[in-house]
Amino acid sequence: MAETTHNTGLLSVRLVTPQRVVVDTTAEAVELPSMSGYLETLYGASPLLAELGAGEVRLHGGASGNEKFFVAWGFAEVLPERVTILAEQAMRPSEINVEQAKAELLQGEKDWANAGDEAQAYDDANAEIRVAEEKIASAEGKAAH
Repeated sequence: MAETTHNTGLLSVRLVTPQRVVVDTTAEAVELPSMSGYLETLYGASPLLAELGAGEVRLHGGASGNEKFFVAWGFAEVLPERVTILAEQAMRPSEINVEQAKAELLQGEKDWANAGDEAQAYDDANAEIRVAEEKIASAEGKAAH
């Protein structure tokens, strides 16, 4: 577990998936991709629960130094001294298989083209495309905020 952060000005940050704890550290600031856009939180922030989209979580300062993680879908709980990120997918950019992500992008585009009159099929294909594009951008160091 990350060191205690009471009165240190540092956030305790934990990023987990159903399979593993990706990171458990401290940071001065955390940026994360919510469904309504990127948000940044600092020590002492008001409590917030946000739905995650696909993109990069960026940690600044603290024990983390400056780290980035690709995430897709899930939730983030922000408390004054802690940020807990529960993601369906999360990995370091170096762990991303770019060729596989490109294949996922092509499959998403194919699914989109074949969606026909089904709105849910379009939504699913768009989500698949978004995840693949964000994975590629993260792996290549081109993720935008």
